[in-house]
Amino acid sequence: MTAHPDDMADAIAEAEAQTAADADGVVRQIVLATHNRHKVEEFQAIVAITRPDLVVVAYNGPEPVEDGVTFAENALIKARAAAEYTGLPALADDSGICVDVLGGAPGVFSAYWAGHAKDAAANLNLLLDQLSDIRDPHRTAQFVSTIAFVVPGDASRESVVEGVWPGRLAEAAAGEGGFGYDPIFIPDGQAPDAERTVGEWNALEKNAASHRARAFEALAPLLAEL
Repeated sequence: MTAHPDDMADAIAEAEAQTAADADGVVRQIVLATHNRHKVEEFQAIVAITRPDLVVVAYNGPEPVEDGVTFAENALIKARAAAEYTGLPALADDSGICVDVLGGAPGVFSAYWAGHAKDAAANLNLLLDQLSDIRDPHRTAQFVSTIAFVVPGDASRESVVEGVWPGRLAEAAAGEGGFGYDPIFIPDGQAPDAERTVGEWNALEKNAASHRARAFEALAPLLAEL
């Protein structure tokens, strides 16, 4: 995203400023099972749209082994671990980019595509190299976000929702905003003469349309019960 520098900070500050105590004087918090500060900021801005009283806090516990073979399995593993460790309701996002010509890969391996170092630049460059001989219309891809919601001590309140953001991959990175594969993902629905990668979008644009925003639409009614 060519970010307006204060977009995300303003959204977070606004959410925190509106945070209120409930009738028992308890601040409403939910833990996001990630050590990725970019995800925490993005989730806080998305959550603030419908729940400005809810503060998303970062998970500070040990990382569980993500040995699931689907986004849903890994999201539940992380959410359960965070809920048990913190005692708070927990969210966990397992997401990635799924490239059609690669049979849906990198998929659940998106964060590790170039190795376990989780080097975002290396992941992006490897994917571009693998597709270097592929031209449109065969560069279609989707960002997928699967969000698990877990309430500690209540197995009946485990839910999983999914959001899909269709588009295609650029042949070179563009834009310095966002993170991960954002600089090479061109979302569908843009005017043909004004297409941009997500790396060229600002935070408000991304948070209104992203795969996580789409998943959150299905999640919002569940959070209303907190």
